[in-house]
Formats: sequence, C-alpha cells, structure tokens
Amino acid sequence: MMKSNSSLKSGSCAVFAQIKPSCKETIMPNLLPDASSSSGLKRRALATLIMASIVSESAKAATGGSEKEHLEHMQGMKFSGPPIKIAMLVYPNMVLQDLIGPQTIFKILGAEIYLVGMTMTPVSTDVGIPVPPTDTPATCPQALDVLFVPGGLMGTIACMNDPDVLAFLRSRAPHSRFITSVCTGSLILAAAGLLEGYKATSHWGVVNLLPLMGAIESHERVVQDRNRITGGGVTAGLDFGLTLAAQLRGQAAAEHIQLIIQYAPQPPFHHGDPSEIPETQMALERSRRAWMDGKALQAAQTASKRLKL
Repeated sequence: MMKSNSSLKSGSCAVFAQIKPSCKETIMPNLLPDASSSSGLKRRALATLIMASIVSESAKAATGGSEKEHLEHMQGMKFSGPPIKIAMLVYPNMVLQDLIGPQTIFKILGAEIYLVGMTMTPVSTDVGIPVPPTDTPATCPQALDVLFVPGGLMGTIACMNDPDVLAFLRSRAPHSRFITSVCTGSLILAAAGLLEGYKATSHWGVVNLLPLMGAIESHERVVQDRNRITGGGVTAGLDFGLTLAAQLRGQAAAEHIQLIIQYAPQPPFHHGDPSEIPETQMALERSRRAWMDGKALQAAQTASKRLKL
C-alpha cells in the first residue's frame, strides 16, 4: 500500500533534518542557482533527490501490492484439471501475432508456457519487438500437452532447413498430446515429417506446398485431423486457440476466454480470404509474393527429398 501523505511527510522530515533546520520549508524548492549561496543549491538538489527516492519506493510498494492481489485473485479463476504444458517454438523473423494470439488464450487457461528457442538469444519478429525465449530444447519438458509452431514465411523457410529445429520438433512430437501450428508454421511441421498423411492448412500463399511434404491440403480456417490442429493465416490464431482450449478444458472454459478477450470479429471489409477476392486481383497479389513463395517452394522440395516422398 502507498504511504499516506502524513507518513510521507513524517518520513521526509526525518531525512531532511540533517539537511534543513525545519521541514516547514518547501520540500520541492526552486533549483535555479542562488547567487547568495552555492551550498544552498546543493542542499536543495539533494533534498529533491531524496524526496524522489521516497516517492519511487512508495510507488514500487503500491505496484507490488497490486500485482500480488491480482495474482491471488487469478488463482481463484483457475480451471480445474491437471497442469497443461505448452511448448511454443520461437524463431527469428516470426510473425508476433501468430504467437501472441494463441499465447494469450493459453495464459488465461492457466497453462505452463515454454517459449523455446534454439538459443536464449531474443528472436526478432515482423513488428520489431524481440521475443526472449524462456527455454531451449535442452530445458523444455519432454512430455507436452501442446507442441506449437507459429509462422512468418522467411523465418519459416530458415526453420524448414534447420536440422536443430526439425530435430526438436521430432523429439517432442511422440510425447505431445496435440501437435499444432498457425499460418506458415505448418510448413515447418511438414518439413519435420509430422504432417504426412494428415489434413492441414496454412497461409493461402503457400498452402499448396503442403502436399509436397505428405500433408493433405485444406483451405479451412482451422483444421483438425486426429491430434494435429493447424490454423490458417495470422488472425486464425485466435480461432485455433479457442478450438484447442475447448479440447483442453472444455467448451465452457473456451467460451469464458472468448468473452474475456471479447473476440466477436466484425471486419470492416470482406477482403480477408482468397474466396472473397476477384481472380484478377488475386493474380496481382500472388505476383507480389512470387520471390518469397518461390523460396518456400524450394524449401518444400528440399524437405520432400529429405523425407523421401
């Protein structure tokens, strides 16, 4: 709790006693130079610094108290059931929203979340906000409820060719209840051989590459085939997260979370899916992605050879 004004004044008087003869003087003085006394200026400056320190400590105490109360309150909102362990791969040039959307839902669900990077170095994202990993493959639990991979095409392509990333995913998949992704993250799962024979989706620009790596192409927003759950483009991460939350803790829990985040989309335009776009415009959109999608094609072909498909 923050100290009252009287207690602050009392505390400051005790400190100021060694600086000024009386705390009745103004404790936030004018700090312009006093031609009559340079020592007076020094005393006033020191007094100001001490007062700022007192206020800062009081603010810290108040903030700490608020955080503690919030955590205690959230304890009472926990959903019943055994602990949920979720490993979320993080990698350079990923799309932050692919991670944050599902992560927000998982956090409200009360899951234990492991942000797994190949090193502990913060990874770059599309919006310039770095994400610091909490774990590496060496510290991530072996048995998981959810293994999750976000997207971000250029970072995705690098992961499709990274033996360490692929080895991590393959090592955890047999011990994971659900193997999942959003957006181009499904290409990484496929490159690891984890979608062979499974129906899956991805971002519209590269979903056609999934069959090269043994998956069955789908254009649905969220696709589940046994314990594989994949989401389409970036915003599908929320639909994906709620779908998974319902399976982890029940529909009532998922509906509660949907209300908490007030997820009731009303897009201003119907322009977010290729099925809504004229063919001529889609051709233009695809031409703008030609170089990037060409790199993804090369990575998928390399993975296909590696998987002997």
